[in-house]
Amino acid sequence: MTDDPFVAHRNLLFTVAYEMLGSAADAEDVVQETWLRWADVDRTEVRDARAYLVRIVTRLALNRLRALARQREEYVGEWLPEPLLTSPDVAEDAELAESVSIAMLTVLETLGPVERAVFVLREVFDTPYDEIAEVVGKTPAAVRQIAHRARRHVTARRPRMRVDPAEQLAVVETFMTALSTGDMQALMEVLAPDVVAIADGGGVVRAARKPIAGAEKLAALLIRLAKAPGFVAAGTWLNGMPGARFEVEGAAAAVSLVVEGGRITRLYAINNPHKLGRLETSTELRR
Repeated sequence: MTDDPFVAHRNLLFTVAYEMLGSAADAEDVVQETWLRWADVDRTEVRDARAYLVRIVTRLALNRLRALARQREEYVGEWLPEPLLTSPDVAEDAELAESVSIAMLTVLETLGPVERAVFVLREVFDTPYDEIAEVVGKTPAAVRQIAHRARRHVTARRPRMRVDPAEQLAVVETFMTALSTGDMQALMEVLAPDVVAIADGGGVVRAARKPIAGAEKLAALLIRLAKAPGFVAAGTWLNGMPGARFEVEGAAAAVSLVVEGGRITRLYAINNPHKLGRLETSTELRR
């Protein structure tokens, strides 16, 4: 065992960085850089190691987010977060599961870097305003204003209701059964009429570059996909939520689903192979 605070809080630091960046690879880089900074710190001068480490990782993630802004503007097609394979245990912390869901991370992508940092620290980790102010270089009063603005922005765009994991799992299982049997009617019934599907191929693999809207259109596309040679679909837990993994002709996709009112309202398909590298290893997220 080790009494090094960095080791004790490493999963927390990764969670902060991942929620800030939406990329596991970038989050790992930031956590590693945090370790290098921490190694040079005089520990006798640190009163609260957890808070100190969170400040370091947030500042580094904020710098990385600003540097990545141009790359994401030039990204081919829709940009979606990098999915994480998680255990069902993550879903037991409902607030954490919601905050790291693909749906929420996609909403956070619409915030500016500072707004995102403030929202994550305040809403997810309940960090005091004065500590956030120190991290982002603003006054506590300004941080309160930013937090209010970010909260209103996110509330207007996040899923309208919180769904019990068991209910979500039942809907996903119905969806998977309809897909595997090629049952068009059952698929139409589990998709909301105004369902929207977003795919992320990054220009690396074939994927729709614009959202696909409507149950009939999406169901027809999914049935065609399910009939493709070598198509395989399996349920899995992604970002604390029940989801799926597809494979067809050697190409894989991680599929995250948003359930509202017993139907699927959003489908996020991450096809970009550069974002699928961590799907063989379970990730422990922690607040």
